[in-house]
Amino acid sequence: MSTRLDHRNPLVFDTHELGRRPGALQRISRTVEAPADLGIDGVIGVPQGSPVELDLRLESVMEGVLVTGTARASAEGECVRCLEPLRQDVAADFQEMFSYPDIDDRGRHAASGDDAEEDEDIIPLEDGMFDLEPVLRDAAVLALPMQPVCREDCAGLCAECGANLNDDPDHHHDAVDMRWAALQGLADSLGTGEKDNMSGDGPESARAAEKQEK
Repeated sequence: MSTRLDHRNPLVFDTHELGRRPGALQRISRTVEAPADLGIDGVIGVPQGSPVELDLRLESVMEGVLVTGTARASAEGECVRCLEPLRQDVAADFQEMFSYPDIDDRGRHAASGDDAEEDEDIIPLEDGMFDLEPVLRDAAVLALPMQPVCREDCAGLCAECGANLNDDPDHHHDAVDMRWAALQGLADSLGTGEKDNMSGDGPESARAAEKQEK
């Protein structure tokens, strides 16, 4: 059971001025505080309480009130490449039909006791008012990037040490093949043995020196 709409809520709008006259128009510009969880959880979103600029066009039609609008705000999140905080201006466009409660899904006045199943997609007006928050929330999710980046050419983080490559474009690590490293170790050990022989410290050099003394 839905709760009664509060006309003091800045996201609740009154359509009585249209007077249920098809073709009647009303334009509304309003700045409201962002509701909680306006965005993609854990990725990017509009901080609660930050300003959201709304430009709305309300049009009376046979079925109800067609609401077309744009919401503009500043979203905050984290770059998916370098993990640095980011801010991004976002504009979300939306359009929604709010139906008169006595109009069925074909634009006709519904008879009392009509046993037709209620269309779940229909959002009814309540006492001539509608709540824009659910529509605004859906529009924000569609307008915000699923993988926000601080800039298009963000280089991200080094996969080996986690350094920010944007701060040091020349950052790199010398690649070492472990197979070659093992061979290099063997070569180094053989080279050490040859140096010992050449310096006369080996057993063959000692015997040669003894024969010369005799």
